[in-house]
Amino acid sequence: MQAGAVRHKLANMTSAELLNRIRRQLDAAVDPEFREGALRFFKDEVALHGVRSPRIKEITAEAWREFRTWPRPAQNRLANELWKSGMMEEGNVAIYLYRRLARSCGACEFRLFERWIDRYVRNWAHCDGVSSWLIAAALANEPPLMDLLPPWTASPNRWKRRASAVSFLQEGKQGRNTERILDIADRLLGDSDDMVQKGVGWLLKETYPNKPREVVSFIEARKGRPSRLLLRYAAEKMKPGDRRTVLE
Repeated sequence: MQAGAVRHKLANMTSAELLNRIRRQLDAAVDPEFREGALRFFKDEVALHGVRSPRIKEITAEAWREFRTWPRPAQNRLANELWKSGMMEEGNVAIYLYRRLARSCGACEFRLFERWIDRYVRNWAHCDGVSSWLIAAALANEPPLMDLLPPWTASPNRWKRRASAVSFLQEGKQGRNTERILDIADRLLGDSDDMVQKGVGWLLKETYPNKPREVVSFIEARKGRPSRLLLRYAAEKMKPGDRRTVLE
């Protein structure tokens, strides 16, 4: 079949056909050795085919040619079906597809991403993919959405609590909304979950390069509250003097 005919066929695919195509491509790309290594890598139990990231991105790029032509409700339905499988790679395809929609993400998408976290996210990789890229894009496009994140810090869902911090990563990297970032960090300092602690430490680490004084002062004022795990993450990009101050 010529390339033009292939493109024409893709342009007429239904949601079910595209979903089946993605799944067939993933099945064909399984690498058993990679799968065994990936299963050992994750602390939590995960379900995965064993497909390497470059191939997942290629599959996403192929799906995008059709996906981008659909109205948003149809796009959301396909993404939800991918998530429902519980498979790591299918969730990754959903995340990669919506990263290509980042400029158009707003309040409606924010609510969609929150439902994904509530219903489908069960590991740190999916949590970070949804929050650090997708929710972060919605926040950048519509800053008032930031007001919705502080209540997440009290959620019984560990991944939602981690997402409340990781969603601010891009803001921290850009030196924006430091007060909001430190408020989220303060709310989570006493969290006993190590994945939440790592998320907060990561957020402080990425905030530090543009706001070193604010981050160090924040930690110094709360001596004894942050865990050693959180502090190790937070100090990774610090200057030697600041690192000593924080860790000692």
